[in-house]
Amino acid sequence: AGYSSFEKLFLTFGIQQDNIFGTGNYLGTQVSTSKYNQIFTVNYTDPYFTDDGIARTVDFFHRASKPYIEQAGNYRLITTGLGLRFGIPASELSRFTVGASVEETTIQVGSSMPAAYLNYVERFGTTSRSTPLSLGWVRDSRDSPIVPTRGGLSRVYSDWAVAGDTRYVRYGGGHQQFIALTKQYSLALNADVGFGKGLSGYPYPVFKNYYLGGLGSVRGFQPGTLGPTDATGVYVGGNRKFNMNTEFLAPFPGAGNDRTLRLFAFTDVGRAFGEHEKISLSELRSSYGVGLSWISPMGPLRFSYAMPMRRQVTDKIQRLQFQIGT
Repeated sequence: AGYSSFEKLFLTFGIQQDNIFGTGNYLGTQVSTSKYNQIFTVNYTDPYFTDDGIARTVDFFHRASKPYIEQAGNYRLITTGLGLRFGIPASELSRFTVGASVEETTIQVGSSMPAAYLNYVERFGTTSRSTPLSLGWVRDSRDSPIVPTRGGLSRVYSDWAVAGDTRYVRYGGGHQQFIALTKQYSLALNADVGFGKGLSGYPYPVFKNYYLGGLGSVRGFQPGTLGPTDATGVYVGGNRKFNMNTEFLAPFPGAGNDRTLRLFAFTDVGRAFGEHEKISLSELRSSYGVGLSWISPMGPLRFSYAMPMRRQVTDKIQRLQFQIGT
């Protein structure tokens, strides 16, 4: 169980088995539910599909979500997908992924909806099917996946929906770098970008938009509000995003060298941009603040208190943000 300032109470149940039925394969299932999201996933991985270490994974997911912001309406997005992907080792620290999937997204119309979604439903209907092909690369040189102090994590991804009711391309990437200043103090840097575009005369599907704001992007702003609005003034995300974060991590007083309990000071900058918006540095939002992170017996706990530095009068501010649980 967990609780966050934006998603409120959420419950998660999962089972992972590394050697299912003595085959050496991995099977994982997870169910997560909250006021805004319900997610069900199943992953089945053969880590040695070939003798040279190529892994094969079958993914199934079902996700239902509604907007975090009350003013955005009461519609729901229901997405179901089945995919096959292969992990190809490139070196001891890096790996390529290649895959394909089929997805079906239904816009469950409510009594109120953003104009951008109404326009999409009028043109394409409430249900859209697509067959995205994916290609990615990841390199992980961190000294710990949970409490890293040195090394980096790089990732690049791309999706091409080449058939079905939607045709689009989406690609992006990011890099996290951890620098150990001393045995107790470290610096964490993060950059994240994304871009999407419609293909073959199709518009970029509005339900694939990027959203920024809150924990994980630009703290101090309400989740999903750092981006363009439609004709009704509702936040609908954008097909492009830019985000940068800096954190200075220090030990909690009295905790010694325990890296699972840390204080941090941070600065964030970022925003999502619409298809017809010009990307401008003057439109980026930024904030600074302090926080606490703890890998507790109940799961990860993270608090932050942020002060917006660059903002507009119409921005929705949320200075205290927290999450307890996975």
